[in-house]
Amino acid sequence: MDELPEFRSLLVIGGARSGKSRFAQKYAERSGKNRVLVATAQAGDAEMAARIAAHRQTRGDGWRVIEEPLALVPTLQRAAAADTILLVDCLTLWLSNLMHHGEDPEAQSELLAAAIRQLAGPAIFVSNEVGLGIVPDTELGRRFRDAQGRLNQSVAAVCDTVLLVAAGLPLLLKPAPQNSSGF
Repeated sequence: MDELPEFRSLLVIGGARSGKSRFAQKYAERSGKNRVLVATAQAGDAEMAARIAAHRQTRGDGWRVIEEPLALVPTLQRAAAADTILLVDCLTLWLSNLMHHGEDPEAQSELLAAAIRQLAGPAIFVSNEVGLGIVPDTELGRRFRDAQGRLNQSVAAVCDTVLLVAAGLPLLLKPAPQNSSGF
């Protein structure tokens, strides 16, 4: 998908390793705007440190990076500008960080949704779709899955554009694609 509708806010959702981060990064790079990545990951172990390093290598030059695992809303408010495109990668790790630190995911989701409406420039949000698999077998896993689904719904409701990426292929969900059958 080379052409997207004009947007102020874009949510890119998909499963693990679906290509959503790569799509979001390339789209931001084609925007012609100053680029700011708000990275929410924390390197808690060697494997995650390697993932973060790999993301840094694929990103290349031209990006300002802000590492912020928790205070996402004030970070977005400070970094947003008309000549800048923000890329938040990713909301799933942010949610995990919030829950790990005992924050209220519902309240934080509401604050994020309100902030998205008021940003001074365009933003892209990357988030995992975790509700398509089996029901987690732990209470914490189920709470996380449910909170992630509610977070995605909240962000999708306020974003102009929503894409689902599966197997590296983007599918436009919002605005709804025009259908000649009238549905």
